[in-house]
Amino acid sequence: MSLSSLLKEFCRYVDLVVTADSHIISANEGTAIGLATGHNLATGGLPLVYMQNSGLGNAINPLLSLADPEVYGIPMVLLVGWRGAPGVKDEPQHVKQGRVTLALLEALEFPYRVITGNTQDAVEAAIWACRTATEASSPVILLAHKSVFDQPNGELLVSETVPLASMSREAALEIIISSLPSGTVIVATTGMISRELYEIRGRLKQDRSYDFLTVGSMGHASQIALGISRSKPSSQVVCLDGDGAAIMHLGGMTTIGTTNVGNLLHIVLNNGAHDSVGGQPTVALEMSLTGIARACGYDEVVGPLVNEHDIHEQISHLANTVGQRFLELRVLPGSRKDLGRPQENPLANKLQLLGRLRG
Repeated sequence: MSLSSLLKEFCRYVDLVVTADSHIISANEGTAIGLATGHNLATGGLPLVYMQNSGLGNAINPLLSLADPEVYGIPMVLLVGWRGAPGVKDEPQHVKQGRVTLALLEALEFPYRVITGNTQDAVEAAIWACRTATEASSPVILLAHKSVFDQPNGELLVSETVPLASMSREAALEIIISSLPSGTVIVATTGMISRELYEIRGRLKQDRSYDFLTVGSMGHASQIALGISRSKPSSQVVCLDGDGAAIMHLGGMTTIGTTNVGNLLHIVLNNGAHDSVGGQPTVALEMSLTGIARACGYDEVVGPLVNEHDIHEQISHLANTVGQRFLELRVLPGSRKDLGRPQENPLANKLQLLGRLRG
């Protein structure tokens, strides 16, 4: 349950050997704790929740106010990927979280062990975790260093198609960028969308100073964009969101749809997959994001769109209207193997944008 870019090999193994009814990719880490609790209550079985250490923040409330031995005492094992571990080179958004992870686990007061690439030690730790969780009626945490897991044997069949879609996300982003008026403030969600936006700007030799690349805090880009939009009501603000990120904190759409201040265009590029963690599926192709946006009160809702002409036409229209607007684009999963990362650090990105917002 839940996801982790550090546990890609583990995720692939789970997809190969675990039946679909026993493996749920939840909306976020907190909901995964709730699912695990319900499973334990109904069956007495010991659930496993896996996540990245950046996801612990989403899980802390249900862990402490629901699963803790001083509350309901729900046994479960958490496998947590340790991004930004001290001494391991990582991206800026993971360094601080990695440095404080052990202190955070100590504060939670749950039993935990750190596992490395030693197979025997990992097996012993797994046995210990299952026994301790059951005996203590408590969550137990296994903190996994990078490269703990080997590539699994067997071919994982990841869908490479989205119904009706024929365009890559990067191609769709280039159409969006080329169709927006200059000076539009863009907030891009974490993962591939921010990286692709950065490269497209460079390729087209465009100004990056109006862009905010949300390298962490998955699922919150739309609220960052809303905060800017409400504070700069005369500006056009665009949120470039992913389907997994939008679903992770879907309640944010209610706040957007019910506000009457500012001009925000919320674009979701839906490929039905968590691309950054190996292509695990989301449920975005089994639901209506546009239906949710309408129910939340967005002033105008368009999509899903799949072809270049319609995307260009609707971006040009929506970017020149007012209010809260929603657009869903269907794109293919996957990204270029040579996709780079922003050269500037997050603070430099912020300072560039401040020059535009406060200048």
